[in-house]
Amino acid sequence: MKKVFFVLVIMALGMVAFAGVEVGDAAPDFKLKNIDGKTVGLSDYKDAKGVIVVFTCNHCPYAVLYEDRIIALSKKMKGLGFPVVAINPNDASKYPDDSFDGMVKRAEEKGFNFPYLHDESQAIAKAYGASKTPHVFLLAKGKDNKFSVAYIGAIDNDTENVSADTRTNYVEDAVTAVSAGKSPDPSTTKAIGCTIKWKKD
Repeated sequence: MKKVFFVLVIMALGMVAFAGVEVGDAAPDFKLKNIDGKTVGLSDYKDAKGVIVVFTCNHCPYAVLYEDRIIALSKKMKGLGFPVVAINPNDASKYPDDSFDGMVKRAEEKGFNFPYLHDESQAIAKAYGASKTPHVFLLAKGKDNKFSVAYIGAIDNDTENVSADTRTNYVEDAVTAVSAGKSPDPSTTKAIGCTIKWKKD
């Protein structure tokens, strides 16, 4: 009885969790609609050394805070063979700002230099086990030319926007490690942000 009550409380609070992936797992494939109307998937990155997948959205204050940092990350990492791909999994019926049209508008306003994909069914967010916006999954290509998960968590440790000089840039450090043939340390950190707005079953 206590277990049933606990599950009901968790569901009521909206803290839905999915198993998702762990570091070392094969990266779930995806093919999602980009803001330009075209479909983008992992198969489009055959020549990349890795892919930085960022689950994010339009309305969350944390996601908004990190927009400029994601743009800067994309600019820096693309040249190193690790392009950024952003994915919005939120239920737009709860937050209209996270609609596809809202995504197009936001990307134009901010000048996003990376694909911004719409996970309308939320299947990809569930497959990865994303729970926050933003939530990062660094994918690295192995000798078999397949992508596996090398890092999961936050972009950096400065969620309060204190100072760029004192930040620990987790994703950049993880890319540096992977590029050198090493495992990121840490390989996981806690993603800080708004909870993903899941659809009701």
